[in-house]
Amino acid sequence: MMPLDSTGDTPCGRITGMSRSEFDFIESIRRRTGSSPLVPLGIGDDAAVLANGPAGESLVAVDMLMDGTHFRLDEAAPELVGRKSLAVNLSDIAAMGGRPVAAFLAIALPASHGRSLAERLTQGVLDLARDYDVILAGGDTNVWSGPLVTCVTVVGQPNGRSVQRSGAKPGDWLMVTGSLGGSLTGRHLRFEPRVREAALLMELVEVHAMIDISDGLAADVHHLARESNVGVTIDGDAIPISADVPSDLPPEERLRRALSDGEDFELLFAVAPDDGSRLLREWTSETPLCRVGTVTAEAGCRLVRNGNVEPLPETGWTHELS
Repeated sequence: MMPLDSTGDTPCGRITGMSRSEFDFIESIRRRTGSSPLVPLGIGDDAAVLANGPAGESLVAVDMLMDGTHFRLDEAAPELVGRKSLAVNLSDIAAMGGRPVAAFLAIALPASHGRSLAERLTQGVLDLARDYDVILAGGDTNVWSGPLVTCVTVVGQPNGRSVQRSGAKPGDWLMVTGSLGGSLTGRHLRFEPRVREAALLMELVEVHAMIDISDGLAADVHHLARESNVGVTIDGDAIPISADVPSDLPPEERLRRALSDGEDFELLFAVAPDDGSRLLREWTSETPLCRVGTVTAEAGCRLVRNGNVEPLPETGWTHELS
């Protein structure tokens, strides 16, 4: 099976809607992909070959996106769907303090759309991959009677060392990149994964813990606190609220949106206070940084606003399983 493989075996039986043109499609992608010393062998064989870097470890992230849940194909251009499918994984690699190297794209195509949808979606992947020096090194295509499903795997390497969610220490500052809330107005399809910002962070300071904000700040800060066995106090007055959140909403609603909307894909990270101060002085990226809270030895997550302290509910996006 080639890294970018094409098979029609599905739970509904064997569907061959793309027939021989599947392989023409694969070859057309192969002609548009580049090469890299870190990807000596990409599309065209049974597996891709990745060279390991001096750090001695690779980072691997995978995300599946589904029509009707993570995007709506009747509202979003296929190129944007492809872009987001890759971008969410680049964001995960950035949250580990890494840089992406290679991507693998699997697509379950609705039988009613076929080749045109596949071409446009893949072009969105390739365009973003080019922006971040990522090689599309393989994947899989299928056709079925259901909606569009994409699944991207990205392999990356740490910028010196990998950063996990579990390293936050009492007294650390909690900081975020960018601004939060209102992503579903369209930013969730067009956001820039904070790959370059993560590299700059790793260059300037020692990052103790980091996560990307996909489920919402209120949810993801709980994830970081649990993994680090610490507590967190969030300063509600300091949270940078996106311009995508309507300014005519009541302040409480604007804050709730910034805490809970999700799909911001900004970086939330913990650093020592001295390093936090240094970042605020020496940060050169156009993407702003902001301190939003403090890590505490006392368990639990709290929100402080206007001098009042209250528990921070774990609101945000969750996949419910019955």
